[in-house]
Amino acid sequence: MTVYSPVSGEVLDLACVADEAFSSEAMGKGVAIIPSNGTIISPVGGVVTTITKSRHAIAVISNDGVEILIHVGLDTVKMKGEGFSLKVQEGDSVKVGDILIEVDLAKINERGFELITPLIITNSDNYVSVSGVAAQNISAGSPVITIKV
Repeated sequence: MTVYSPVSGEVLDLACVADEAFSSEAMGKGVAIIPSNGTIISPVGGVVTTITKSRHAIAVISNDGVEILIHVGLDTVKMKGEGFSLKVQEGDSVKVGDILIEVDLAKINERGFELITPLIITNSDNYVSVSGVAAQNISAGSPVITIKV
C-alpha cells in the first residue's frame, strides 16, 4: 500500500523531529516533511476520522484500514487554530489530493513554532513494514510511505 505526501517540501527521517513522541516512533512509524507551501492534501483515499480542536492535526483512515496522522508543525496546538483553515470535516470521504487544510506557514514562523510536519502511520504495528522514502524534496501527491501487509 502507498501513502502519498500530504504537502510539498523536504522529507526527513522521523528521528529529526524535535519531539520525542514522534522521533521515538512512540506514535507510529512514518516520515517528517518541512513544508514548502501551506496546502495539506489527503495522502490516501478514505475518511477523515479526527480533527483537533486547534486544527493543527488531522487523522484519516484509508479505505484499506491504514490510520494516518498529519501533525502540522510542532507545538502548533498553542496557536489555537489561528492560521489553520479547514476544508473538510470529521466523517468526510476524501480521495488522494483533496485539500484538507490551508495553513499560513508565515504565521507559524512568526509565532516561533517549527514547521516540520510528522506524517505518522498510527497503526504501524499492524503491518510487516512501514518505510518512508529517503530524504529528498517531494511534491504533494507523490509516494512517500510504502506499507507491506
